[in-house]
Amino acid sequence: MRIVISEFMDDAAVADLAAQFDVRYDKSLVDERDALCNALRDADALIVRNRTQVDRALLAVAPNLRVVGRLGVGLDNIDSAACAERGIDVIPATGANAQAVAEYVIASAMLLLRTAYHATADVAAGHWPRAALSNGRELAGTTLGLIGFGGIGRLTGRLGRALGMRAIGSDPQLPPSASVWRDEDTRRCTLDEVIGDADVISLHVPLTLQTRNLIDASRIATMKQGAILVNTSRGRVVDEAALATALREGHLAGAALDVFAQEPLPAGSPLAGCPNLLLTPHIAGVTRESNRRVSSLVAQKVAAALGSD
Repeated sequence: MRIVISEFMDDAAVADLAAQFDVRYDKSLVDERDALCNALRDADALIVRNRTQVDRALLAVAPNLRVVGRLGVGLDNIDSAACAERGIDVIPATGANAQAVAEYVIASAMLLLRTAYHATADVAAGHWPRAALSNGRELAGTTLGLIGFGGIGRLTGRLGRALGMRAIGSDPQLPPSASVWRDEDTRRCTLDEVIGDADVISLHVPLTLQTRNLIDASRIATMKQGAILVNTSRGRVVDEAALATALREGHLAGAALDVFAQEPLPAGSPLAGCPNLLLTPHIAGVTRESNRRVSSLVAQKVAAALGSD
């Protein structure tokens, strides 16, 4: 049986698969569609991250495909309906990168609340902006608003509470009676209550018709003066132009974005040059440790799926 891996994967997990199957591991395939199509003509499994578009056209050239492994959790680059029609198993790495994402959220919030960590160049140049940078805020005592309360949202809440934050959350999939709210010491609120009450808002939702532009100009306007927004979910959940305006006008104290409507972020984006903005290239869930966990989990599950017949 043949497995094609089109994006980066931990070497040990690749080696484990290669010991059992015919494996083609080529990180460049994500950017070479024709080569990827050719590689898939006799493949039984495909392993991807978030950039490979597993659409109907790609599936059509892979008549033997039985499994798609996703080195991550979001599935918006995979046509799940088309896979289901073909009986193709889609296997995400649920939970394996949660720690990395949760730490990213809390670390970003601490940096943005303190406001001082951009001063390195000034201090090194002999300047001493001590008075200007003495109004930072502590994380303890603030309210963490979690929009989406799955595994990553819950872990983010635990880290925040351990540092003295109060956690509130919103998730339409979880009723008020769900025990998880009590178990996680998190007050369930409506979406608008979370947006209006939180000092730090963290997004943990998939990209759907309901969540596209969920954080738009009107909702940003109802956020607290000086609030922080962190998005590690999907870029199109946030209206980037509206966020840029709120940052430039000083309504928000800061934002951290790891995901964007278009990736890579194009030149001329309204986000370019915004104050108090942290931008990273979709790596919140990627650390040395999480890459090993994600890769190992997907490798094991793909091997099991191929060996189940």
